[in-house]
Amino acid sequence: MAADLPGRLFSPAQWARLRKLAELREGTVLTEFHSPAARAALAETEVLITGWGSPVLDAAALDAAPRLRAVLHAAGSVKSHVSPECWRRGIPVTTAAGANAEPVAEFTLAMILLALKRVRAATARYRERRRYVDVLREFPGIGNHRRRVGLVGASRIGRRVVELLRPFSLDVALADPYLTEAEARALGVRLLPLDALLGECDLVSLHAPAIPETREMIDRRRLALLRDGAVLVNTARGSLVEQDALVAELVSGRIEAVLDVTEPEVLSPDSPLYTLENVWLTPHLAGAQGGEVHRLAEVVLDELTRLNAGSPLLNVVLAADLDRMA
Repeated sequence: MAADLPGRLFSPAQWARLRKLAELREGTVLTEFHSPAARAALAETEVLITGWGSPVLDAAALDAAPRLRAVLHAAGSVKSHVSPECWRRGIPVTTAAGANAEPVAEFTLAMILLALKRVRAATARYRERRRYVDVLREFPGIGNHRRRVGLVGASRIGRRVVELLRPFSLDVALADPYLTEAEARALGVRLLPLDALLGECDLVSLHAPAIPETREMIDRRRLALLRDGAVLVNTARGSLVEQDALVAELVSGRIEAVLDVTEPEVLSPDSPLYTLENVWLTPHLAGAQGGEVHRLAEVVLDELTRLNAGSPLLNVVLAADLDRMA
């Protein structure tokens, strides 16, 4: 992982627990796998704890780690650093994606409630005018009571958002080509085709994985299906939305957006999205940040405990599921 990440990832108590569970090469954080020093470390390694910034575990790296028993990832997606060779060699790979889903779902819940209340626009007008804002007149129809919320993707995050929305008086629908009607009923949501969901919901929140099939799935045609005044929330990946078409819709003022991710990841300094009243732009902060990353470490420590005890690992990533995962 990145050289400075372990110090932020593990709390003092978690470091103490890790030292009880494993013999550590103190001070060794591998940021590459091919130098003589890295190969010497790999030769002794039975478990790799990986995180953001990990180099790729390719065949050459695995050849240098003949004793490797497991790869425990202290983050979400493993696609950028775990090669298919791991699965071919039968090395289990686990993920802390479930723990990373929690802050994203919490962030999404907050943004849904605040966006439907038009907090961003109302705050901007209050700051600009510095006098009374007649909210009832200037923002008719705002609020969360009986509003229609559509979620795209029954991912870990999408399902957790469904759970968090239950206490509120919202009508929640979900679009996912892999979800059955029975599964939707069990979740307590209406299952809709994507186009129908886009056309009838007051707010649409994206939770689909970034895979070839979902690239620009919300394209110009589908953006046009959104109702006037609808809100698009994206905490998934910027690649899910056709960026130029989204910018055009937002500049027109027809719809609103909460964007934690964009394409590209960091917009050019002259992008209009930085200043539009109808856009809430955040710097990819929905996932685990600050003390929230300790959740990820806890998942890894629990998996290491199971590995030591010879118990089944709980958060195993299967090669067969990769095509549908983020």
